[in-house]
Amino acid sequence: MTRHAGVIGSPIAHSLSPVLHEAAYHALGLQGWSFHRDHVAAGDLAAYVMGLPEDWVGLAVTMPLKEEALALATEADEVATLTGGANTLTRIASGWRADNTDVYGLQQALRDGGLTTTDSAVVVGSGATARSALVALSHLGVHEVRLLVREEVRPAALELAARLGLHATTSRYADGPTSWGHPGVVVNTVPSGATPPVDGWELPEGAVVFDVVYAGWPTPWAAAWAAHGQTVTRGDGMLLHQAVRQVRLMTGHAAPTDAMATALAVALEAGR
Repeated sequence: MTRHAGVIGSPIAHSLSPVLHEAAYHALGLQGWSFHRDHVAAGDLAAYVMGLPEDWVGLAVTMPLKEEALALATEADEVATLTGGANTLTRIASGWRADNTDVYGLQQALRDGGLTTTDSAVVVGSGATARSALVALSHLGVHEVRLLVREEVRPAALELAARLGLHATTSRYADGPTSWGHPGVVVNTVPSGATPPVDGWELPEGAVVFDVVYAGWPTPWAAAWAAHGQTVTRGDGMLLHQAVRQVRLMTGHAAPTDAMATALAVALEAGR
């Protein structure tokens, strides 16, 4: 029986989600399963989903569609509802179910990057992925978070921080690094090229810097940190772990994590 799934967003050409999901299908021995990659612009998600045939069972949702994904769902998991955005849609009898696997993916990736627990964090950005970062960081023991944004912080991020019991402050890029604090972890959630400068920003020894971006590595931001002696953890770990959860949701099978990780590493190496 044929089954289709895919990843959607804008931009989307860089996405390695097909590599991960197709590796899972192969390792699980699933016949007739295929995974697509489609460009869907902001505002177009509902029309796109309505046009999908019945043999489409799931969608991985990337920027800028996560809020739209939650809005069109007839059922949603607690994390998607909490963060106000979903990165996964699966077909159910009543329509589509929305899930957020970004939180799990980021938690696992931060642990893999060496983070155990810390009291303070900086999150660059305040959109859907930033909200997932807030939840993940709260689970890792963070109590104070600074939202670092180019212009104005989105109210939903501040509201979520309050609901999580986080003491949240905000800063703009223009305020300069002396006002950004000395956090134990910095998580960038904005696209490459939209990040703040790092000159003059001093982090404590052992601080973890994480960039959700994984394409075009090293990003200018990661390279700038490297020039200052700070290693930046690449976002492929988050991509892997959130996809592990997606595979389970879409296929009903436990995901073959090792096979997916190997396929991702090969694809990243080929793309250098």
